[in-house]
Amino acid sequence: MTVAEQTAPGRRDRKKRLTRDALTTAALRLVAEHGLENVTVEQISEAADVSARTFFNYFSSKDEALIGNPAADRELLLARLVATPAGVPALEAIRLALTGTVETMQADRELWRLRLAVIDRNPALLTRLIAGNAEAERAIVEALASRLGVPPDHNHPALVAAVAGAAFRIALLRWAAEADTRPLRDLVDEAFAAVAAGLPDPRP
Repeated sequence: MTVAEQTAPGRRDRKKRLTRDALTTAALRLVAEHGLENVTVEQISEAADVSARTFFNYFSSKDEALIGNPAADRELLLARLVATPAGVPALEAIRLALTGTVETMQADRELWRLRLAVIDRNPALLTRLIAGNAEAERAIVEALASRLGVPPDHNHPALVAAVAGAAFRIALLRWAAEADTRPLRDLVDEAFAAVAAGLPDPRP
């Protein structure tokens, strides 16, 4: 096998990632400017300089281009959670499992700020995102129950998953705001640390 043949898959993967990113960026910018109902797949494809057929090689719908693929994100998070050493407490295990997600989001901060603004202005997208998050939370509860050796209907896994989700969401919203310039990692760590400490009241 030649060097060119060995590196070809890497180039293809990079090209696919660039095309996907271009479609997402185009979709978010167009919807931010014109509104969800006034933007078509054809317009998004044209803005990204690809065909509509190519668009559907990456996304099943316009909504998915805007909010991403919750199912794929969920599977990646679960894989990282399962890979976390067994002795790590459940809440900390979720924080560690989120590390890769946090780093990816930090690298695309402006895109994520735009995405969150678009979702905030379009309730239909928020409904879909909430549904995806609910599915992710159920999967995390099951993974935590298995990790802890308790039944899936035990209160502890559900409580940890819900609290972790709330902590991450609060950190994400603070990160997306212009007033806070700290890295998402720091905000997530701060939120999880507060929860782990029992949410002590802040000092004036």
